[in-house]
Amino acid sequence: MAISKPPGSASVPSQSSANSNYTAVADPPNRTGRCNVVIFGESGAGKSSLVNLITRKDEAETSCDAKGCTDAVNEHEIWIQDKTLKMKLFDTPGLDEDPRGTVPDKEARRILKKLVQTLMKQGDIHLIIYCVRGEKLIRTLRRNYEFIQSQVKRKIPIVLVVTSLESYEPDMEEWWKLNENTISKFGMTFAGHACVTTGMITQSNVTERGRNQSHDAVCKLVEQCRLSDDTVIHTGPGSKNIVLFGLAGAGKSSLVNLMAGKNVARTSSDMRSCTLHWQKYAIKIDDESYNVFDTAALRSPQLGISQYFDAVENSYALIQNLERQGGIDLLLFCIRAGRLTPTLQTNYRLFNEFLCDKKVPIVVVITYLENEQGEMDDWWNRNRGVFDEQEVHVAGHACITAIRGNYPDRYAQSRNTIRSLVKEFTAAGQKGTWKGGDSTFVSFMRELKGLSVGEEKLRMENMVSHLTKRCGLSPGVAKQLADRIKNDVIEGDT
Repeated sequence: MAISKPPGSASVPSQSSANSNYTAVADPPNRTGRCNVVIFGESGAGKSSLVNLITRKDEAETSCDAKGCTDAVNEHEIWIQDKTLKMKLFDTPGLDEDPRGTVPDKEARRILKKLVQTLMKQGDIHLIIYCVRGEKLIRTLRRNYEFIQSQVKRKIPIVLVVTSLESYEPDMEEWWKLNENTISKFGMTFAGHACVTTGMITQSNVTERGRNQSHDAVCKLVEQCRLSDDTVIHTGPGSKNIVLFGLAGAGKSSLVNLMAGKNVARTSSDMRSCTLHWQKYAIKIDDESYNVFDTAALRSPQLGISQYFDAVENSYALIQNLERQGGIDLLLFCIRAGRLTPTLQTNYRLFNEFLCDKKVPIVVVITYLENEQGEMDDWWNRNRGVFDEQEVHVAGHACITAIRGNYPDRYAQSRNTIRSLVKEFTAAGQKGTWKGGDSTFVSFMRELKGLSVGEEKLRMENMVSHLTKRCGLSPGVAKQLADRIKNDVIEGDT
């Protein structure tokens, strides 16, 4: 199914003939979705071998020679997820080859840039895989990471697939454990990762078990981290928009499942974030339709400044999109029962004041109260004074558990509580849906591009001051956050 093309020509699907340049896989009767995945990385990283691992066929040409073997964009299709998800893989020429290589680095970057920009313009890209060899130094990976980030501007999830880890069997995940902190230190943030071997079983240290484990890991990664068609913002007539935010580990995804009455959002039992890009869930409560947007989980910037910046920018992009398509009806602030920490207060102010200018009704949902003595709502009665003291003002609250487990009665009660809360604060007659405002943040973004250098500096100072005084960020973090969002907005408009 790989189609060879003249060097330097990118195979980019058009709207009218998207299936004209590859052999299509017959559609099974139970198909439910599609996923277009761009694979990139330096020459020799194992991109073509990764294609063969995923498809379980020797479709892509591979080579152990010094020169790369992929001279153009090649496309491959496969059904995954029990034949319900059609995945199209775009295998791209390797980066970082010298001018005498199969595809010189400058040309390979041009091809990759054209492919990604075309697919993004068509709304036809769901995931990017950055393929790297396990023995490479982490700092050398940053240049290509920054290149692809400059093209997608955090609008498309990027995952890391690390190859050539057969010597790590039976626990290839050990590579990630050893290198995760260094990756974060160098400012690289990924929506997910897979540690694999793409070698043939005939090679030393490569086992059938290792290849099967690697195949499953990559397919699972794609299923979990792809930007699905459902995440495209399309609110629909009569639907109400709810933005859900909170710290990592607060139980936001479990709260979505509680509201929906079924498992629609992926959850995790550890403290790592499951949601790395906002996700949209269409939920029915009685006869009303709601779009619940689960945002990227926030952490303290001191625990991972790059991830924190990405999460805030991701939320900003979501809110700006919703502003253009009907506005926001409700903010759901999800917190785990415990102390009202400075980080929680910062995140409250970022959404309520900085992003939405206090023009959207906000309610707080307190989770993990399954072991509360007496009624779950007793927690709020004991702690509401602390919220007032810290100027965390909310229009309503819900004390719940989102864990079914051994608490079926409290789980059912919690579902009724949260659904009633949502209905109450999005009902007719409540505060009108926010359709944009003149907050520091919104006005800054709208006016920045037209400002002179002197005016821009003054506006930046005002923005940093607001982030520092009201949102509790340190001056350094506030300045970096303002700079990053400003640069993204200006680049995105050019």
